[in-house]
Amino acid sequence: MKKRIAILGSTGSIGRQALDVISQYADNFQVVALATNRNIELLAQQVEAFRPAYVGIVDAERAEEFKNYGLTDFELISGKDCLVKLATLSEVDLVLVAVVGIAGLEPTIAALKAGKNVALANKESLVAGGHLVMEAARNSGSKVLPVDSEHSAIFQCLAGCNDPSRVNRIYLTASGGPFRNYTRDELRYVTVEEALNHPTWKMGKKVTIDSATLMNKGLEVIEAHWLFNLSMDQIQVVIHPQSIVHSMVEYIDGSIIAHMARTDMRLPILYALSWPERIRSDIGSLDLTAMEPLTFEMPDFERFPCLALAYKALEIGGTMPAVLNAADEVAVEKFLKGEISFMEIPIMIEQAMKSHKAIQDPDLNTILRVDHSIRRQLM
Repeated sequence: MKKRIAILGSTGSIGRQALDVISQYADNFQVVALATNRNIELLAQQVEAFRPAYVGIVDAERAEEFKNYGLTDFELISGKDCLVKLATLSEVDLVLVAVVGIAGLEPTIAALKAGKNVALANKESLVAGGHLVMEAARNSGSKVLPVDSEHSAIFQCLAGCNDPSRVNRIYLTASGGPFRNYTRDELRYVTVEEALNHPTWKMGKKVTIDSATLMNKGLEVIEAHWLFNLSMDQIQVVIHPQSIVHSMVEYIDGSIIAHMARTDMRLPILYALSWPERIRSDIGSLDLTAMEPLTFEMPDFERFPCLALAYKALEIGGTMPAVLNAADEVAVEKFLKGEISFMEIPIMIEQAMKSHKAIQDPDLNTILRVDHSIRRQLM
C-alpha cells in the first residue's frame, strides 16, 4: 500500500527534491497534498505532474491568481490556516514540513496531535518550540523523522538504542562553509555572492548563509537537544570539510558509530519518507578507495560567534531560542539585501538576545508573540 504524503513547502529546495524522490519511487508513495506560500507558477507544474487531491496556498491573493491556470480535480485551500488544514487531513499518513520559518511550527504540532508522523525539514519548529513539538509527539505516539542530513544520520546511528543514558555524546559534523580558513578581518569584507558559494551542498539562500556563519550548526545543536533528549554538553560540533561523515554517535563504552554517505539530500529525504523501511535507491554509494582523507577539527567560536550564541540560547532556554531564530532570519535577510555586513549578523542577534528576558515553558501563542516582537524590533 502506498504511503500517502502531504508536502508543506513543495516549491522550496527540500520540497522539490522530495517530489523528485517520489517520482522515482511512485510505487511506494502517493502525493495527497501540496502547499506553497506564493510560488504558484511552480506549484501549477507540480499539480499537473502529481495530481494531489488538495492544494494549499498561504497567500490568498496568489490563490485567486492560481485559479486562472484552469487546473481541476482538487480542493484548493488558501490563507494562513491552510497548512494546519493540510497537515491534519484524514487521508494523509506522513506530513513533510519543508516550509521556511516559524510558519512551520503550528502545522508541525497540529500534524503530530492528529497522529501523523512528521518528516521535519523545518528547523524553526524545534528551535523555537521544541518542547511543544516533542510533547505532541509523545502524547500521540507519532514520530518526528528528521530530514536534515546530520539529524538523519544521528537518528540512524541510534537505531536500536532506546535509552539515552547509553549515549556519551553525539558529534554534529559541519563542512565549515566557504570561509573556514578566513581570518576575522577577512570575514568583515565577504560578499553575498561569496557567502552563497557553499563548497559541498546546494541549498536555499537562508540555509546557505547560515552555513557560512555556522548558525546552521548552532540551530542543529538545539534541534538535536530536543530530538534525541540529550543535554547541551552531550552535543559537540566538529568541522569535517569533506562532508562524507554526516554525524556520529559515541556510546558510553567509547564506541563511535558514524553515518557516511554521498552529499545528496535525496538520501535523508528518502529515508524519512520510507521509514521504518529502506528502499533500494539509484542515488549511488561511496567509493571508499577513491575518497580523500577524512579530517576533523574543532570549530572556532571567536571567528564564528553565531555558534556560541546558539549554545547560549539553549543554555538560557525558554523563549531565548525563538529570539535567536527570529533575529537570525532578519539579520540574514538584511545581509542578502546588502544592508549589513557579514560580521554584523551575529552582532544583531546578540543585541536581540541581550534585550530579551526569557520566558520559561512558553506556550505556542507566547512563542509566536515573541517571534513577532523581535522581528518588528529589528526590521
